[in-house]
Amino acid sequence: MKITIDVDCTPEEARSFLGLPDVAPLQQEMMAEIQRRLTAGLATMDPETLMKTWLPAGLQGMEQLQKMFWQQMNKAGGPGPKPREKK
Repeated sequence: MKITIDVDCTPEEARSFLGLPDVAPLQQEMMAEIQRRLTAGLATMDPETLMKTWLPAGLQGMEQLQKMFWQQMNKAGGPGPKPREKK
């Protein structure tokens, strides 16, 4: 036997019927706090500061990677075994 019950209600009605708390005010407060913190954090991060912070480390990493590739290429392309002379 299978019984199906369809309930047509809003989320607020279902929450109150099941005795769950209404978290909408808390959610709005938390979202406002997150927005305030993000805005304050973005105000301190101007593009010039970001470039000074990120670029030197990125360039050094690229230079090291390039040096490593060149070292490996020099090792691979170095002098190999000498060909044997025909008698």
